Amino acid sequence: MKISLIVEGKTEKAFVPKLREYLQTLLPGKMPSLHSVAQNGRIQLDDNLDKLVKNLLSGKNAADYVIALTDVYPGFSSAANAKERLRQSVKAENRFYVHAAQYEFEAWLLPYWLQIQQLAKHNQSVPSGNPEMVNHNNPPSMRIKEIFRRGNGRDDYVKTRDAPRILKDADLGIAIQQCSELKSLVNTILSICGGQTIP
Repeated sequence: MKISLIVEGKTEKAFVPKLREYLQTLLPGKMPSLHSVAQNGRIQLDDNLDKLVKNLLSGKNAADYVIALTDVYPGFSSAANAKERLRQSVKAENRFYVHAAQYEFEAWLLPYWLQIQQLAKHNQSVPSGNPEMVNHNNPPSMRIKEIFRRGNGRDDYVKTRDAPRILKDADLGIAIQQCSELKSLVNTILSICGGQTIP
């Protein structure tokens, strides 16, 4: 089985190997081919998205399913709003699923704050509460940039470089238990592949 995962950019694309690694433990003998399709920062809506999805689901190397993963911040008011807008763009296609990182992909990195502290070389405390509810006006990526700026490390936070470093030895199950939108994405893939979903 082949699943095409439409993502906003290189940061989310860098997340796919960690997602694949985690799914392999839950889908022995059923692991799909996960193919990421990075957009240029934002997933376009309406006819552009409809055409992209239809193209991915047809032709010689067609996917069996397509999943779009978008950030809520800054283009949508909520994860529900983001998912509804993307679903409306793709007409009459039951092999298309939508998920939204609330508020953005970096929310799924916040459960690994100890790793972030170690990379940034700073002991700034973790943002409190549910990682997916971190302030819309000061989103998770800004919190991570701030600790890197304050820290004694030699570099600022670079999404494409540091997201894989943060996740390198991480157990993705930790973020899945704290982040309902991430759990929903994982459960969609598990369900499509005939696996046991995570309660």
